[in-house]
Amino acid sequence: MKEKIGTFLEGERKRLCSMSDAIFDRPEMAFKEAFASGLLEDYLEEKGFTVQRGLGSLPTAFRAEYQNGEGGPSIGLLCEYDALPQGHACGHQMQGPSIVGAAYAIKELLKDKPYKLIVYGTPAEEGKGGKVIMLEDGFLQDMDVALMMHGGPATQTDIHSMAKISAKVTFHGKSAHAALKPEAGRSALDALLLSFQGIEFLREHVKEDTRIHYTVLDAGGPCNVVPQAATGDFGIRSYDSAYLDELIRRFENIIKGAALMTETTEEIHYGKRIEGKIPVFKLNELLMKNAEYYDAPNRQPDRKKTGSTDFANVMYRIPGACIRIAFVPPGTSSHSQEFVDAGKTQEAHEAVLLAAKILAASAVQMVMEPQLLQDIKEEFASRRNVSAN
Repeated sequence: MKEKIGTFLEGERKRLCSMSDAIFDRPEMAFKEAFASGLLEDYLEEKGFTVQRGLGSLPTAFRAEYQNGEGGPSIGLLCEYDALPQGHACGHQMQGPSIVGAAYAIKELLKDKPYKLIVYGTPAEEGKGGKVIMLEDGFLQDMDVALMMHGGPATQTDIHSMAKISAKVTFHGKSAHAALKPEAGRSALDALLLSFQGIEFLREHVKEDTRIHYTVLDAGGPCNVVPQAATGDFGIRSYDSAYLDELIRRFENIIKGAALMTETTEEIHYGKRIEGKIPVFKLNELLMKNAEYYDAPNRQPDRKKTGSTDFANVMYRIPGACIRIAFVPPGTSSHSQEFVDAGKTQEAHEAVLLAAKILAASAVQMVMEPQLLQDIKEEFASRRNVSAN
């Protein structure tokens, strides 16, 4: 079957690589990916999938489904297609073509077992939490397993990612002339600066993999006026989703303490919460064995720690994994000009095909070997229970 998958997808090479190049040439920012989503939706409809265009509050999200027989597992394939301001500096142009190619191969080649194949187009990954919104809208929870691909400097899977949350904090005080009647004022800027100092003291008493960032968004006005309001931006991260809750509690105490010391009031607005990944090593191993079969370049051990991704919110609920395929030199950073420069190279095109083959083969194995999928689900449940506690 693996050989059949490889041969089948080689027949789709020109179409899939052309789609990748087309998305690369028309980069679209978060929530505006009309061209990319439309291109992928059209392909899936052409290949016999039932496609729902626009999901919940996101018009550029989509869901495509193919049902083979009655019952069986639900295999999920997810793709991103949003760009950064400098273009596709994270390689998202490759994901959609690779995923729809994998889906088409599975549909055409796997006929003798019942299963459901679900393809989700997920917009706005770059800092906007598109998958978090989709989960809130009731999507991305109808799969037994979720698979993705991503370009990178090495072929590998991930173990942990950082749970994170952002917070915008505004302190409200009382304005006064700083020279003529300073005693009448209650400085919102003083409260903001005290909160920064509190964060500095907190850093000594948290786990080593914790990251807490802050900056001033609005200092409140000129230096000769006690500011009535001041706003700061905070970021809190941990590789442990449960520990993130403890960090939020201590962060809120610092904010409240700063307000109390300055006799101001505080207002906290949180952004979308990103969870940490729950790894499933059996699933990672399955992907990497198929990466070896198709001789993907620069195969490396799992990345133990990574940044943050909204795919982790899916992996926090169901078993999931992302296969990263090497298409740029080792050590190249994502969100870089090097990713943009490599966006239409032969290496990028090869990554599209390799990921499609690896994901299709892995999905077929899970359908053909029910115990394999059961083992994956049981490992996830065990790790999820440990993480939650």
